[in-house]
Order: sequence, then structure tokens, then C-alpha cells
Amino acid sequence: MIPLKYLQAYPVALQDKVRELIAQQRLGEYLARRYPDRHDVQSDKALYAYTTALKQQHLRNAPGIDKVLYDSKLDVVQRALGLHTAISRVQGGKLKAKKEIRVASVFKAAAPEFLNMIVVHELAHLKEHDHNKAFYQLCTYMLPDYHQLELDLRIYLTWRELPGSGGER
Repeated sequence: MIPLKYLQAYPVALQDKVRELIAQQRLGEYLARRYPDRHDVQSDKALYAYTTALKQQHLRNAPGIDKVLYDSKLDVVQRALGLHTAISRVQGGKLKAKKEIRVASVFKAAAPEFLNMIVVHELAHLKEHDHNKAFYQLCTYMLPDYHQLELDLRIYLTWRELPGSGGER
């Protein structure tokens, strides 16, 4: 049986469907049909603009974001698709927290829906720190099909690791 590390928390019946697509060598075809496009947010500057526009649209009262960038050091194997951090620095006599969002650089070549899902996830952490009910409600408020996109993103990550996938569609 093929281990599906990104899909372990999902029902066995769903995992079996993914295994069947893998066995038929049709998982890449499934993804290409559902997500045929690639986004054009390629630079850190464009990612910052993209993220702040989403924040302005959905989370106007959330703390500001000081930095957004693609990070080649984020390891999707360790489940870090994106990171939100608050870097504390002393400026003058005050302690300031700089909010940063980092997105794994593997998503430079992903579908726009996957980038959107990751950015929404990291933005939700500006208001909710834990992955609790309120966090996921906020994610679905910003992106109504959040849960389907999260599942499909996990399927995409599974596909990327298959021998012969080339890591990209």
C-alpha cells in the first residue's frame, strides 16, 4: 500500500481513491484538469502586493504585515507550506513586533488557487494563532472552498513526490 503522508488525516475511502489514481497514473491528469493555470505572482514584491490586497479585502482590522516573501528554505516535508512570524526588535526605547509571512518557494509554480489558499491560511493566523474552529471559520470566510483546496493541495504535494512526476506538471 502506498503511504500518503499528506493525506493521513483523511478518510480511508478518500485515500483509496487517490491510491487508485496513482496506480492508474492519472493523478497528474486529475490535477491538470482541475487546476490548469499557473499564477504570475513570481517575485517577493508581487507576493507582498497580492497578500496585502487580500488582507485589505478581508481583514482590515488585523495587524499590518511588514514583510511577505517566498522562502526556499521552507520544507514542505515538515509541513511548512507557509509561515507567519512576529520578529521582535528594539527600536529606540520601544519593542516592536514585525509581522512576516513566508511562502514555500515550491508554490511559485503552483496553481493560483493553491497560492491563494496558502496566503489565506497565513493571513488567518494574524487573528487566530491556533488551528481551531475559529481559525478555520475565518479561512472559509475569506475563501469559501478552503477545505476542498486544502485537500487538493495535499493531493498535489503527494503527486509531486511520485517517481516520474518531475515535481511539476
